[in-house]
Amino acid sequence: MTTEILINVAPRETRAALVENGVLAELFIERASRRSIVSNLFKGKVQRVLPGMQAAFIEIGLERTAFLHVNDIALARPDDTMVSAPAIDDIRRLVTEGDEILVQVVKEPIGTKGARLTTFVALPSRLLVFMPRGDGVGISTRIEDETERARLKEIMAELAPLRQDGGYILRTAASGATVEALRADVLYLERLWQHVRDSATRTSAGNQVYEDLALPLRVLRDELGRGVDRVLVDSAGTHAEMREFAQTFMPQSATRIDLQANGRPLFDLHAIEQEIERALDRQVTLKSGGYLIVDQTEALTTIDVNTGGFVGHRNLEDTIFRTNLEAAVAIARQLRLRNLGGIIIIDFIDMSDAQHREQVLAALENALVADRAQCHVSSVSPLGLVEMTRKRTRESLEHLLCQACPSCEGRGVVRTAETVANEIFREVVRQSRQFSSKELLILAHQDVIDRLLDEDSTTLAELEGQVGRPIRLQAEALYGFDQYDVVLI
Repeated sequence: MTTEILINVAPRETRAALVENGVLAELFIERASRRSIVSNLFKGKVQRVLPGMQAAFIEIGLERTAFLHVNDIALARPDDTMVSAPAIDDIRRLVTEGDEILVQVVKEPIGTKGARLTTFVALPSRLLVFMPRGDGVGISTRIEDETERARLKEIMAELAPLRQDGGYILRTAASGATVEALRADVLYLERLWQHVRDSATRTSAGNQVYEDLALPLRVLRDELGRGVDRVLVDSAGTHAEMREFAQTFMPQSATRIDLQANGRPLFDLHAIEQEIERALDRQVTLKSGGYLIVDQTEALTTIDVNTGGFVGHRNLEDTIFRTNLEAAVAIARQLRLRNLGGIIIIDFIDMSDAQHREQVLAALENALVADRAQCHVSSVSPLGLVEMTRKRTRESLEHLLCQACPSCEGRGVVRTAETVANEIFREVVRQSRQFSSKELLILAHQDVIDRLLDEDSTTLAELEGQVGRPIRLQAEALYGFDQYDVVLI
């Protein structure tokens, strides 16, 4: 597999595309007006403690208070001992209203929900993650070679004199890392944690203590060690920053960062803009002629699989099976690309063969292996339904780039011109009986006015005779399709 990272820098927005075998796999967007706060550290103040929910609401200076569950709390008590929340049956033994605590954001504010917090701080570097309130050394499960795992554990044991109390996780990028590289990361993280503690001491509650790297550098830190062949960026300034960062923390990878500032726009050249447009569509076309319908709500996402124009070559069961297999792979890609999270219901086409259901489920699980977000998939029901969850840490692509339609207010439908015309007729009768006037003026969308002048012209004439006064029509360009007014003149 060939993997590239494309970074497009605009005055108010930076976008990073992860491209696998020429196909857009993931998209990261960061805007100047609303930078991501995941992994940022804040000095929070406990506003409310809710024993019934075993949770607390923390003021960290955002529009809404953030949420901290008891399982995400690890606080040092006055005797300097660490208290782990799972051993606590009452959150009030850990926090009280007015307490000031250091917290880290693990989930962005999404919709009407505030940010999700933890006090188990995790500070990432190129090769390591330092957990000041953790213990021991762990190794990423993606490093499967036992010899390499043993070598890394031995190196970390040698570096023990440099390490303060806390735990370390060796990231996937640490595979093959030298002793010098790991030592540099350990020293960097120790300095960073000391800086965080000093800042927390000086900072007043409700303010940010530490901000994670900007998107271009964060992508280098998190993605470059995952077999990325090339990084292309279309801004000379950002390219210089990325090269400097790479020279400092990953010198062997600096040569893979190239500048492409001339010619066609970077995302146009690699067809990323078209992929983004398609990722916002409700319908996803499969190569076979089948298609997916993706509907996203606040509570869950539903994905419906349809055969469409695919008629197969053998029989109906084989056609359904092949469509579901193709859909399983496409669904896994769409989950990553659209960044869909929470509860996801997949409605595969009904399969009577139990073995076919198992194979489709295996195809879905295999396709999800490349997804770094935590996923849990249930079995396929006899009706073809699969329930799954995908960890959500940031807003979906649709919520980030779009807003509810002002005409339908997110319902997805508007009343027909005929329905609106009938409502107008009832309103005219109501107004004429309650109030006296010389005439009535109807203000409505152009399509509704056209219907009143065409199909409903006879009804409108009869209505004028019924109310005993003339009725004038006026199209309003700024009115929504089902918006109208009846004005007495």
